[in-house]
This record gives sequence, structure tokens and C-alpha cells, in this order.
Amino acid sequence: MAPAPRDQTETFSDAAWSDVISAVDRTYSELVAYQERLEAQNNELDDLRRFMASVLSSVSDVLLVVDRNHMIERTGGSVVQVLGEDHPARIGALVDDMVVPEQREKLRQVIDDVIMRRKATTLEIEVATDSGPTPLELSVGPRLDERGRSRGSVLVGRPVGELRSAYSDLETSHIALKEAQSHLVRNEKLASLGRLVAGVAHELNNPISFVYANTHALEKYTQRFETYFEAVQSGADRATLVGLRQELHLDRTLKNLRSAIDGAKDGAERVRDIVEDLRRLSADGSGEVVSFDLMTTARTAADWVIRGTKTPVKVTFDAQTQRPAMGNPGHVQQIVMNLVQNAVDALEDTGAPSIHLRIFERDNAIVLHLLDNGPGVPEAAAHSVFDPFFTTKSVGKGTGLGLSISHKIAEEHGGSLTLFETGPEGTCFELRLPAEGEA
Repeated sequence: MAPAPRDQTETFSDAAWSDVISAVDRTYSELVAYQERLEAQNNELDDLRRFMASVLSSVSDVLLVVDRNHMIERTGGSVVQVLGEDHPARIGALVDDMVVPEQREKLRQVIDDVIMRRKATTLEIEVATDSGPTPLELSVGPRLDERGRSRGSVLVGRPVGELRSAYSDLETSHIALKEAQSHLVRNEKLASLGRLVAGVAHELNNPISFVYANTHALEKYTQRFETYFEAVQSGADRATLVGLRQELHLDRTLKNLRSAIDGAKDGAERVRDIVEDLRRLSADGSGEVVSFDLMTTARTAADWVIRGTKTPVKVTFDAQTQRPAMGNPGHVQQIVMNLVQNAVDALEDTGAPSIHLRIFERDNAIVLHLLDNGPGVPEAAAHSVFDPFFTTKSVGKGTGLGLSISHKIAEEHGGSLTLFETGPEGTCFELRLPAEGEA
């Protein structure tokens, strides 16, 4: 009789079983650790997905992820807000369906070109929305895998209708602001012209009176020559004509006739010059920027202000450069008039008042210094002299716009207007303009 088989477990020693149990424990521990890491990674991945979803849903632009066949794989951003509840841009649909029919081929070509060249581009296209076609500024970029191969494209777009409307409103506001500034400049000129009326009337009255007086003299001289020529025409003898010539003082009248003609001519030219100065002064100055002699413009402006003031101000000029300045002479004349008028007002209670205008060249700019010997600008007001409506004059004597407008005009010319120096010995304003040949 054969012996009974032995149990296999009897062949393992206790040490072997201990090794098996240890290996099982290690394997189980590793599985538990792997499971914990996997759960942690899954949690991180879920957090990342939620974060990405919240980011995509918060984007204010339209966001579409498209594969190589133009199928929409994912949407995000303000798709519903921009395109509407019934928009065709849904997952699994063709991205071409979101645009108007006549522009679908254009969008397909752009997407294929971006996928092939792997280079982003931008285009403007009209998309179909619940409220009708809407222009969309669309940025199309390639979507690459880990090997750098194109898997599709990413489309990011924003409506440009509101942006255009905002630009239009901004342009309208800008035009209105320019018109308001132009009105302020004209009003300031009219205020200056009003102060000059008395001086202009006096300037015109003198040459007109001179012309009028010479006209009367010419009329009297004409009558004498008519009397003499009538005698000649009637056939009077030589003795009679000689006597008549002496009686009418024709020799002296002939000399006076030339003087009367020259005087009338000078008076008429003076009237013409005054009218021409007034025409230049009252022009709106909207012409092109040209090169001009700043000293000539400053003289004209200063002369007109001095004509209309009762203060006996001594005005001197010093031109240390002959290089022309660049700008609009009419506007620059307005700046100088405002500076001279302010200086005259400041010198009202000053003994031996004087104004000195000096022009020189510095750093490729033509500079005008206007100096007066008045009491100076108060320290508290020195930082506010160019603020709109700021004035130290009494009510009714100033609008507070002259220096503010002048400062703005100087900046528009590419120059500057500053309070260069002030103190108890006087004040100096500096006007700087680009020199000829400089930008």
C-alpha cells in the first residue's frame, strides 16, 4: 500500500511564510499609497478642470476650440451673451455656421491657413446673432500637441460694434472740445479787440482827417486851375494870362498841389495799414503752419495793445536772432497780445512803466522773453496763472482765460509758455517756438 501524499504547506518553513506575508503587506501598502496619490491627483485634476472652466466662462470674449475639420470641440467665454441663446456655435457643429453665409468660405480658408502655417492671424468677420449680423474681431491661432503638430485652432473674438460706437462718441466729444476751444479763442480775441476800439478809432481818425483836409485843398486848387484854363480857352492875351496867374497864385498852388497829393496818399496808406492789421488780428488763424518773423509779429501785437491803453508804457524791442520761427502767426500774435495786455494791467500803478521784448535762439528754438518792471506775480498765484478762469484782476477786468488759451496754443505749436521769473522787480514770461527747419 502506497504512502499518503503530504500537504505542500508542510514543505514551507516559517521563514518562507514570513517572507510571503511581508511581500503581501508591502504590495498592499504600495497599492494603498498609489491609490492615495491617484485620488490626490484626481482631486488636483478636478480642481484644475473647475478652475479652467471658471476662467473660460469668465472670459469676456467669444472662445471656440476647433479641430482640423472645423468641428467645434469646446466653447467658452461670452458665447451666449454675444451670439444669443439660439446660436449655432455648439460643440459638434461646424464653426462655419456661426458666420453669415457669404463669409463662410473666407473663415474656412483662414482656419486652414493657420493650421497649415501654425501662425496666428486676425480678421474681422460678421457672425449670425439673435439680433442680426454683428461684426466680430476674430483672432485665430493654431492649437498644437506635445510634438508641435497642429491639432486644430483656437478662435477668440470680441464684438467691435460697441468699440466703434465708443470711438464715434469719443470723436464727437473731441470735435466738440475743439470747437469749444476755438470759440474761447475767438471770444478772447473779441475781448481784446473791444479794449482796443478807442485806440483804433483814434488811429483811424488822424489819417482820415488828414485825407479829408487835403481833399478840400485839392478842390480849391482845382477851381483855380479851372479859372485859368477857361481864360486860356477863351483866347485871352498873354498879359491877361500872366496877370491872372499871379492873381490866382498858380505857382505856389502847383507846389502845394504836390504836397496835398502826397499827404492824401500817406493818409490813405495809413488807413490801409491799420485795416490790414485789424484783418490779421481778427482772423481765426486756422491756416497752415509757416515760417515767420517772430519779432515782426510781436511788434504788431504790442503796438495794438499800447494803442488801446491809457497807461503811458514804454515798449522796447531787442532781436538777437534773425532765424524765423515755425507756427501760425495769427495765433502767436494772440499769445503776445495777451502777455502784453497782462503786463500793461500789472503796470497800472507803477512809476515809469516799461515792457521789454527780447527774442533770441536757444536749443533750436526761437524764444521770446517779455519782461515788465511791475510788482510781480504773488507767490500764491504763481502756480495757477495758466489755470482756466484764474485771474487776480477785479471783476469785469478779466476772464481768466487769456493765459490758459495762450498756454494751450503754445503747446499745439510744439512749444511752451512759462512763467520764467517773477519778483518785486518785475515779471518775465517765456514763449518758446520751434525754429525754422525743426519739427
